[in-house]
Amino acid sequence: MPMDWSDMPPIPPGFADEQLLDRMGIEILSTGLDRVVGRMPVAGNRQMYGLLHGGASAVLAETLGSILAVMHARPERFPVGLELACTHHRGATAGWVTGTARPVHVGRSTSTVEIVMTDDEGRRTATGRLTCLHRAEQPGAVPPG
Repeated sequence: MPMDWSDMPPIPPGFADEQLLDRMGIEILSTGLDRVVGRMPVAGNRQMYGLLHGGASAVLAETLGSILAVMHARPERFPVGLELACTHHRGATAGWVTGTARPVHVGRSTSTVEIVMTDDEGRRTATGRLTCLHRAEQPGAVPPG
């Protein structure tokens, strides 16, 4: 079931059709304060040897971790990524990789999330750890145009 994006901050005009999760094929399956689950296809996100690209795993990790951070910090604070680390355990060559983000620490000024990614057989493919800074002001960028 896709996420109800009505609880998320609005995407500024000019950026709506530039969302990386759409380009990567990421689907958000469930959300809650205790976890966010999403998946991404291996097809279209491979490196030259046919394995899931490590950067694609990082995109999945940061996407899920950021959504969880937003759910904890908004509407008073605006989380932005501060540090992302990924360890790649095994390659994925087909199907989907599913990520589950769980909070490790949630504070007023920072949050840290662990993201476990598994293949269709439930084998761990990667582990990510995302720390976000919770800003008082909404970060802004000028839309392209």
